[in-house]
Amino acid sequence: MSEHSLPVLVVEDDPSLREAIGDTLELAGRAYVAVDGGLAALKVLDEKAFSIVVSDVRMMPMDGITLLKEIRSRLPHLPVVLMTAYAEVDKAVDAMRSGACDFLLKPFAPQALLGHINKYELAANRDDSGVIAEDVASRDLFAMARRVAQTDATVLLTGESGVGKEVVARFIHRNSTRHDGPFVAINCAAIPDSLLEATLFGYEKGAFTGAQQAQAGKFEQAQNGTLLLDEVTEMPMGLQAKLLRVLQEREVERVGGKKPVALNIRIVATSNRDMAEAVAKGGFREDLYYRLNVFPVAIPALRQRPLDILPIARHFLVEHGARFGRVGMSFSSGAECALTAYVWPGNVRELENVVQRALIMAPGSIIDPEHLSLSAQPSGKLQPAASSVSGQEKKGDNINMKDMERDHILQTLAEVGGSRKMAIERLGISERTLRYKLQQYREEGHYED
Repeated sequence: MSEHSLPVLVVEDDPSLREAIGDTLELAGRAYVAVDGGLAALKVLDEKAFSIVVSDVRMMPMDGITLLKEIRSRLPHLPVVLMTAYAEVDKAVDAMRSGACDFLLKPFAPQALLGHINKYELAANRDDSGVIAEDVASRDLFAMARRVAQTDATVLLTGESGVGKEVVARFIHRNSTRHDGPFVAINCAAIPDSLLEATLFGYEKGAFTGAQQAQAGKFEQAQNGTLLLDEVTEMPMGLQAKLLRVLQEREVERVGGKKPVALNIRIVATSNRDMAEAVAKGGFREDLYYRLNVFPVAIPALRQRPLDILPIARHFLVEHGARFGRVGMSFSSGAECALTAYVWPGNVRELENVVQRALIMAPGSIIDPEHLSLSAQPSGKLQPAASSVSGQEKKGDNINMKDMERDHILQTLAEVGGSRKMAIERLGISERTLRYKLQQYREEGHYED
């Protein structure tokens, strides 16, 4: 059983059904506690935490509806799924009105039970803004993000590729006074240099060949909302000067235009590079760095928030399972152990890719370790670090992580026969980022074309 997942509480007075449900959960690698009635359920709920309650409706002396109301008064956010016979649909309706998140009609298939549990555990692991934050590092991160969201300060989000910087940026927007305004994102690494200026600032008709009509840029599109400058360190130096002026003056001038447009927007920028190092090497303007670095937030790598791994994996299992037509899938205990033991050099993006592959590879409803296709990890290398909001690591760990990232990128490139297009799709990074990484590896003597 995974040490990182809370158990399921099963409440059923029929011994045979109680045992059958327990067997289903055990085969799916889920921890559970089974009791024979409402009074026993309330007693055990006082003693330990559970991820979800699955209860029968028809029980004596306390029926499922009464138990549900008691749970709602004590633990209002705990998901409760009720099991009921077809002839008791009226009770099921009453149960929904009383706060049940759903009900299962008897008899039901094991996959239906597991599907309900995965679905509502996922909802319980999210806060009211739709993020998954079970690890203390993530909870601290989003508490900080919620505080800065109440201001209009420019935020700089840093962290490794794939940690979820855009997720945090959207969280800040949703929790700000600008939440009714637009959230506009632009990936500075994904747009060719020749188009980036026009995309950011907009252009007037006739400003260049092909400009047949005026077009507002991303800054104007984000008016009264939030603009996310994703991977801002990949912006060309010439454009950085123009960005600095926009941030200083709070107005933008379209390409080919003469009339500035006043801006009322909130800026969030992200980078997966060490920005101070980029400034020192002359690749990023120091004055722009300080203009963006008003409120820095370092996002921990996935290995630094291990309690998030399984909830996020289950989220992807439900999301992509529905998309692939594979509802009711679950991880075996072995698969859960493999997921939590892996160091995730590609972070959440890699985890999502692994889950999608597993959904394709698994022949049945249970995903086993061999379906995850996790790459082998070098022995003695990086171990999961202690949770830390700052994301700072010891120097030795940083070196190991860079080695892991390099090995992962080069191995992926080799697996696709050197195709950079296929490599960036697998790695979930931009073409410009891959080009930058390969140049680094070439200079270090680790890579040859």
